[in-house]
Amino acid sequence: MGHLQSCDALAATNALVVAPDGVAFHPASTSLERQAAVTQALSGACFAGLDYEQLQHQLYDAEPGQPDDPPIRFAVSIAPFPSSRRALYKSIRIAHGEATYVFEPVFVDTPEGPQAAMLTFEEFVADMWHKGVRCGIDAAVVRAGIASRKPLRCVVARRRDAVPGQDAAIVEATTALRRSNAPRELANGKLDLHTFQNRFPQVAARTRLLRKVPRTPGRRGVELSGAWIEPPVPKDVELVGVAGTGTVIEHLDGTDWLVAAVQGFVNVDRKSGRIAIGPKIVSREGVSVRTTGNLQLAGEYEEFGEVQENRLVEGAGITIHGDVFGRIVSRGGTITLRRNLMGGAASSVEGAIRVGGVAENAVLQTRAGEVSVGRAQSCIITGTKVRIGQATNCEIMADEVVIGSASGCAIAARSIVIDSAGPRQHNEMTLFALLPDTARLDALIADRHERAEAFGRLARRHLEAVAELTRRHDVRTYLALAPRLQRREVALNAAQLQAYRRIAAAVAPVLQEIAQLSLAARQASAQQASMREQAQAAARDREALGGAASCKVRLLVGDTVVRALPYDPDRGVPYDLPAKDVRSSLRAQAHARAAVGGGSSGSLDWTPETLAGAPVTE
Repeated sequence: MGHLQSCDALAATNALVVAPDGVAFHPASTSLERQAAVTQALSGACFAGLDYEQLQHQLYDAEPGQPDDPPIRFAVSIAPFPSSRRALYKSIRIAHGEATYVFEPVFVDTPEGPQAAMLTFEEFVADMWHKGVRCGIDAAVVRAGIASRKPLRCVVARRRDAVPGQDAAIVEATTALRRSNAPRELANGKLDLHTFQNRFPQVAARTRLLRKVPRTPGRRGVELSGAWIEPPVPKDVELVGVAGTGTVIEHLDGTDWLVAAVQGFVNVDRKSGRIAIGPKIVSREGVSVRTTGNLQLAGEYEEFGEVQENRLVEGAGITIHGDVFGRIVSRGGTITLRRNLMGGAASSVEGAIRVGGVAENAVLQTRAGEVSVGRAQSCIITGTKVRIGQATNCEIMADEVVIGSASGCAIAARSIVIDSAGPRQHNEMTLFALLPDTARLDALIADRHERAEAFGRLARRHLEAVAELTRRHDVRTYLALAPRLQRREVALNAAQLQAYRRIAAAVAPVLQEIAQLSLAARQASAQQASMREQAQAAARDREALGGAASCKVRLLVGDTVVRALPYDPDRGVPYDLPAKDVRSSLRAQAHARAAVGGGSSGSLDWTPETLAGAPVTE
């Protein structure tokens, strides 16, 4: 069988198992050991009864097993392959991972002359092994070429290309991350075509959001020579790259998961791809019919795009970075509009409204909170406190108003402070001092004082009656003696005790009447104190309502009129009105109420007690 180096011979001895039932590899041998054993075995020989697919599998695919595993047979025996037979096999052309062979009729020399011979598949494999083709022979093509008995050029072997593995991936673990743009179904079964069903997904704490699918290695390829072709290393990915605020990475059941640490809304950053869970919704697509529809949200909302006309955004704290042309409604929280409010509306049940740019032809209303606008034009504005840099042709009602420059406005407030004010085209500049109608409180104070005096007189009458009864001789005697007997300061003999008992029986009705009169006097005094306290509380309420009304204008740049505007405090704050009522009431009151102050130049400082500024003639 030829000679090999000692190490190869040792490898072949350990790797190849030749038994009466066939030829196999030792189960614990490696691929290199098996290839060396085949090289040694095919030196002047070939494998008879060869299972080529099994041979290839054992050489390049099977992993080493345990020593006591049964060997797997791939040939029946090792047969001689003399050089005279080897000469029948021609050279082979190898290019671009393919081996090409030309099958032709073959002849052997005999004493009788050349005679036709027949190639065999087993000898072909052995010859190709020593010519460098150790992998990828197409057994069917080779057998067909041998059987053809005519010249035939065939590709008899191809290298086995490496199979790429699968890159690691991150997949969704819950459908809660998916938006639903289907129309929202109302309680009556109808569909609201302006509102999406679930535009901003919300998840509960401990929800598994994403799952990492590990990368899978590829399969090595084999060159025709038997050399390995390594597949490209699959790409890996880690969940830490997508884990944002409110999420944690956990290793559960052998798998990496991205889990929601808190309950909240799902926000995905487009640039980084990070998923965050928080109480605030962050959107960058704008609010329109195409992107979001109307929004009715439970938490805070931050929008970096525009809010288009006729769109509604309802929630708690709302921040809009783009221009707003629609309606913003807050159930409690601050409305922050970074840019402009154009023809839309912003209203809040309780909370501030801040507009960083311009508000034009808009409505801004809050029941309890401050309204702050850089520049307002033709707007209706109400709130606890209103601050505006420049106001033009606006109707404003509040408890306190502070404006840099106002022209052509109708402003009603308890306290008004303006740097400069004047008319604007056909709109006059009118300031309304909100003065509470304290008639009810005045009547209440007078009534409580009167009732306090009545209870005081009643208490005095009861006390005078008690004093009259206690001046009786028998009553004074009993009242002086009874406490001393109870304290055992004096002792009476039988006759004296009998006399004491007669006196006690005689004054008992009088003592009972004294007790009743004393109780009535105390009750009347308590009622008197209560009436006085109620009168003082009503006086404090009256003082709080009307004590600080004022209108101040540092510079008058045209006719400015001050009018008093009474209101009923029992009906709530006067500025809690619908927008249409604010405009109609202020413009109507401008002619229905007489002027109490005003001027056209200089400054204006008006209070209910002191009238300042030039008088205005109606």
